[in-house]
Formats: sequence, structure tokens, C-alpha cells
Amino acid sequence: MTEYAINQESVIGFIGTGIMGESMAGHLLAAGFKVNVYNRTRSRADLLVSKGAVWQETPKAVAEQSDVIITMLGYPSDVEEVYLGASGLLQHARPNSLLIDMTTSSPSLAKRIELEARNRGLAALDAPISGGDIGAKEARLSIMVGGSEEAFEAVLPLFQLMGKNIVHQGAAGAGQFTKMCNQIAIASNMIGVSEALAYASRAGLEPSKVLKSIEAGAAGSWSLSNLGPRIINGDFAPGFYVKHFMKDIKIAIESADELGLPLPGLALARSLYEQVIALGEENSGTQALYKVIFAE
Repeated sequence: MTEYAINQESVIGFIGTGIMGESMAGHLLAAGFKVNVYNRTRSRADLLVSKGAVWQETPKAVAEQSDVIITMLGYPSDVEEVYLGASGLLQHARPNSLLIDMTTSSPSLAKRIELEARNRGLAALDAPISGGDIGAKEARLSIMVGGSEEAFEAVLPLFQLMGKNIVHQGAAGAGQFTKMCNQIAIASNMIGVSEALAYASRAGLEPSKVLKSIEAGAAGSWSLSNLGPRIINGDFAPGFYVKHFMKDIKIAIESADELGLPLPGLALARSLYEQVIALGEENSGTQALYKVIFAE
């Protein structure tokens, strides 16, 4: 047992119950944990409250009444405010609390939060995820974790309720750096998926049949198998918002600039997604890139 040991009596706080956060918090509830919830738009927490979650009026209240606090927010600015603000989590967390930010955010911000947490006798992990709304619903997310090994081992049972591929990547910030690798790979892949399906349509092929052939071969990818069918069906509802993906692309490019590494493929993806936003599709899923690639 470590000083951060988690058991069935531990109270979990969950802040950010949007498309993915709602499912993630729901798995913790289903496992029998008491879960305190807060979301900026209260109605998005109603389903969880109906299932037994306890609504709290502020992040501060969540911190004061929870042993482990998980955040799933939108932007680094939100993370900074919720953790480091005057009414933030680090100011009001219980002694020996564990704080886990599962937002895709800035590696440098993750390091700041972890250092401040340590200075206050707390533990903080950066644990961004991949898998989209489907992965969240089916509890098979990929979870990339940065922070102390001790804290990681303590909360691993909670991660296992939400995901399947869970890897401790290293010190604070390592989870966010890994997520940037993930987003960089997805960005160029989504161009390829969109172009392949546009080519199939223009060639007079039946895209669903093409997909059946190519997803099982060397071209196979998560985006092709999961978002390809949505494109074919004209379903551009968000599993992951364009606006949030653009946020991730910006973080990755800024981080790469700090590392002195040019990323021409990512720069191209950014320019294309800027066109997606110009079409008014910022609240659509990332597969809306197809509308720019194949503008009929």
C-alpha cells in the first residue's frame, strides 16, 4: 500500500462531463464509487446525477469533498484556471489527494501543475486519452500517463475502468507529449482517409465496398475503420470536435517549434482544418475534413 492507495471508499471527483467525460465518469459510478461531478453547463451532468453522482456547484467544492479528482476539460486555458486559479483545485484539494488531468493540454502546463502539486503535498498526473466517443463509451480508451510511478500505480485501477491500453510514459508532461504524437499521426491520416474516399467516389466506386477492402490491409487505421463509415453515411456529428482538434494541432506545432522540429504534414493539416472551420464546421467531428477534400 502507498500513501495514495485507492479503495472502494475513495471518493472520486470528476470535472468536465461532455461527450467523453460523461461516459468515463459513468464507468466509475457503475463500479460502485461515489462520484462528485461538476460541469460548466449543468445539464450535461444530469444523466450522471440521475445515476447517483453528486452534483457540486464549483470545482472548489469537488476538491474539498474528493480523494481523487479527474478533469476532462476543453482548452489549456481551462486547465490552468481550474488547477492554478485562486479558487482552483490545487488551493483546495485535501491532503494527499491525487489529481488527474485527462484533457489534451500543453506539456509545459502539465509540468507546472505537477510541480505545484508536489510543493503542496499532492500528486498530479497528466493522462490524456485517445479513442473518441466510442472508446469512452466502451471503456477501451488509450490512456497516456505522465507523473510519478507511485501515483500511477495507485490510480491504475481507476484507469482500468475507463481504458484498455494504459501506459506510464514517464515524468510529468510525458503523457501530453505522447498525446501530441497521437494527434500528429491522426492529422495526416485524416487527410489520407478523406482523400481515399473522395477518390473512390470520383472513380465511380462504391465507397463502402472500397472501405471493406482497404481497411483490412496496409492502409488500415482507427480513423479509416471508425470515421470512414461515418463519412460514407454523411454523418459528421462529433466524436471529437474539429475545434478541439485544432486546439491540439496548435499545441503540437508550438511544442515542436520549441523542440526545433518542423512538421510539414501537420502544417498542411492545420491549413485544411482552418478551411473546415471557415465552412462553419467547428462543432462537427474531425471527419468533416472530407467536406473540404471533396467539395461537390
